[in-house]
Amino acid sequence: MLKLPPPIWALIFALLAAAVSWLLEWPRVSGLPIPPLGIILIVLGAIMPAWAIWLFRREGTEVDPTSPTNTKLVIDGPYRFTRNPMYLGLVVITLGIAFWIGAWPMFVAPVALFATANFVHIPYEEAKMGRQFGNTYVAYIRRVRRWV
Repeated sequence: MLKLPPPIWALIFALLAAAVSWLLEWPRVSGLPIPPLGIILIVLGAIMPAWAIWLFRREGTEVDPTSPTNTKLVIDGPYRFTRNPMYLGLVVITLGIAFWIGAWPMFVAPVALFATANFVHIPYEEAKMGRQFGNTYVAYIRRVRRWV
């Protein structure tokens, strides 16, 4: 699962949920869809990853957390509030898509993405960063929560 980055998993889960929704003739959740809420969540979700990527580029370090060339631990911007703003943003985006569409299978996508990030990608990355940045990283994870 580590070979595919989380944005690809987000796309896979959204497409699978859309396929299931289509096969079930788009079963609606009562009171949904809510396109304005979906659009707001998508926009808000996109801000965090964009901000995080911009910070990585500004600091001259690699965005890919599995890269051996990561040179700096970025703890500014959204990283003051969450250790994983890119993953959090992807989960919020997929949740926004689910609200926009309103079919209950679409709500599986953000849950599946959260589980994949939380139980596969993040533990691997945290172990790597712990080895690479040592006590600085340990102090950071004591101050800032994994998600929010």
